[in-house]
Amino acid sequence: MRRRVVVTGIGCVTPMGADVETMWRRLLAGESGVGYISIFDASGFPTKIAAEVRGWDISQAGENPEDWKYQGRHTRFAVGAAKQAMADSGLDLQRLAPTRLGVYTGCGEGQQDFNRFTEMMVAALDGHKDKLDLTKFIHKGLETLHPIAELEQEPHMPAGHLAALFNAQGPNVNCLTACAASSQAIGEAVEIIRRGEADVMLSGGAHTMIHPFGVTGFNLLTAISTRNDEPTRASRPFDRDRDGFVLGEGASMLILESLDGAQARGAKIYGEIVGYGSTADAFRITDTHPEGRGAIACMKMAVDDAGLKPDDVDYINAHGTSTTVNDKVETLAIKRVFGERAYKIPVSSTKSMMGHLIAAAGATELIVCLLAIRDNVVPPTTNYENPDPECDLDYVPNVAREHRCDVALSNSFGFGGQNISLLARRFSG
Repeated sequence: MRRRVVVTGIGCVTPMGADVETMWRRLLAGESGVGYISIFDASGFPTKIAAEVRGWDISQAGENPEDWKYQGRHTRFAVGAAKQAMADSGLDLQRLAPTRLGVYTGCGEGQQDFNRFTEMMVAALDGHKDKLDLTKFIHKGLETLHPIAELEQEPHMPAGHLAALFNAQGPNVNCLTACAASSQAIGEAVEIIRRGEADVMLSGGAHTMIHPFGVTGFNLLTAISTRNDEPTRASRPFDRDRDGFVLGEGASMLILESLDGAQARGAKIYGEIVGYGSTADAFRITDTHPEGRGAIACMKMAVDDAGLKPDDVDYINAHGTSTTVNDKVETLAIKRVFGERAYKIPVSSTKSMMGHLIAAAGATELIVCLLAIRDNVVPPTTNYENPDPECDLDYVPNVAREHRCDVALSNSFGFGGQNISLLARRFSG
């Protein structure tokens, strides 16, 4: 018999706030974390806007910034979110065998040192505009790049740091499946506890792609909005005039725990993770399947895994990126899974306010689902102004809504065709 898994701690560092309650308050108020890029000079880029984490550094997590100066921005976000989640859980790590505590993250690559790469390139060109001296490029790199800083760009580094921080000697894994990464990490962490291979898992995601290479790549893919004159109105999921997503950054972490362990120590419980679906489109790397076959199968799998029926779902936090194809196909997939009841389920995209946190998006949105269950209120999809005939569901336009929410579904779909759905339920014994 598989063990039940509950959430006993949550934490986040996001463009909408560097703690859970601030983020939640701002989401319900329909505020925006999108603005002009300040991390680097984006004046020459087609896209000049993003949802940055502003006014936060790792000292606010009780850490000495000097000790983390070579670690990636994603790692620092992960530490901040994880320390919040661990404190929130009330776990006494002295009473937990280290091998029964694991870490499963969905973290992307760190932020490249673009300024040093530029310095290397200038030295290698040596006054020539059309010929790169590769030897000079390599030697300049050996002179200027710091070995630890280069290592810390790797996507699995946050998981290693979190294990050391909490003496977590159990399973330690990082999943990198693009926008589905942290949702998949949570789903797999749930399975580890269900199988009895760990009692507690710290799981979630961290990422930033707000750097020149990231923005350039998404501009080449024509995936991100160029509505530079209206930053706060640029992310508009399901709206007829959407033109791409807005890059965000940050981290969200959850403490997943076996129900028997949580009850034995009298822990507060945010909710139970009852369903996990994971599928692939097996189609194109950058395009979702036009009939939504992977998304449909994924949502059905999560509902079946929970032992529930589609009619039991009260709220859907959509992947809802604000891209033309994704929003249309996700709408179609929801209708195929839920039938006529799809029109009665509130569906919202919090990416409309905080942008797309890429690998960290799914964990953040699962926290939103847990808070919707806790407070019986669902956040809005902001900037929804002009209905799209192909997107005709109830997207909770612009204003949060009181709504009884016992079961919430979180969707995450990533480049490469990965699809993850997580189902959270109110805990009732």
